[in-house]
Amino acid sequence: MAQTLTVVGGGVIGMSIAWRAAQNGWQVTLFDPQPASGASWVAGGMLAPLSEGWPGEERLLGLGAASLDRWAEFADRLGEQVFTSSGTLTVALDSADAADLRTIAAFVGEQGHDLEIVDRAGVRALEPALPRSIRLGLLAANERSVDNRLLLGALQRAVLEAGVSVLEEPVEDLDAVGGDQVVLAAGSRSAALWPGLPVRPVKGEILRLRTRPGAAPGPSRTVRARVHGRPVYLVPRADGIVVGATQYEFGDDTRVTVGGVRDLIADAEALLPGIGEYELAETAAGLRPVSADNVPLIGRVSDRVVVATGHGRNGILLAPLTVDAVLAALAGTALPEAKHADPERFSGVVR
Repeated sequence: MAQTLTVVGGGVIGMSIAWRAAQNGWQVTLFDPQPASGASWVAGGMLAPLSEGWPGEERLLGLGAASLDRWAEFADRLGEQVFTSSGTLTVALDSADAADLRTIAAFVGEQGHDLEIVDRAGVRALEPALPRSIRLGLLAANERSVDNRLLLGALQRAVLEAGVSVLEEPVEDLDAVGGDQVVLAAGSRSAALWPGLPVRPVKGEILRLRTRPGAAPGPSRTVRARVHGRPVYLVPRADGIVVGATQYEFGDDTRVTVGGVRDLIADAEALLPGIGEYELAETAAGLRPVSADNVPLIGRVSDRVVVATGHGRNGILLAPLTVDAVLAALAGTALPEAKHADPERFSGVVR
């Protein structure tokens, strides 16, 4: 008789685990009052671990790079086209940001990954819609982006096709749910279900812009920058661009603010001057599950419970690696590439 598995959480992480576990022979039940919602619904969909590298964050870079290497196979297993672009271009608008790009390139290169410094003319050749005021660029040609909502739809279909039982109900107590094993993948709610888990909600706002007749073409790659010290990114979609993202420590608040929208539009316009011609199709906010050290928690915390949470803004990027790590934990082994995500690094979590 197949072993039974309960997955708590129906975002990208939870559905990916449920899908693959069912394919591996587990009898899976997934609980979520609103599957395919929350932070996964609001995400930008960047697969950009190299562009976001920074000295001192070797563990996060290693996790992200290992997961990026798995993404092509992960998408092939889904059998649907979810990629929207290839390549990430991070640009500098002033000399301080240009120095930071050189620091990132050197650090990531030391970790065995290639990034290309691109001069002003090279930036314009790659993305003609960007302004002439850009000083320098950093190209990560192997990074990609996905349409998060296409991905969620594909995962919902894959879960059902694999025979997962989806119950649109909340879980208040892990001891009250059935299953030989339980995977806790409830994002920012995970700490409420496993007290002591060092995961907190961090609010992020995004804009979805839709192209209109006569509007200037958007970038063909993901474009990232800092404007007035604020990080901003433009992620291509088939019908426009996703602009993100603000970051606030506001607890469970998911209301979109005027100030957040104002800053995102202003910062996006600094990167793409023609953006004012786009339709403002949607504003939204989600709660990223952020761990105490910004590295996710993936692994066993008891004989029955495995956690997969704390991914911050990298949940979609880290989904393939997280699946492999959780399946390994359920099988009584460990995935070497995920060793830095072991929950045992925090005292009192494993019991």
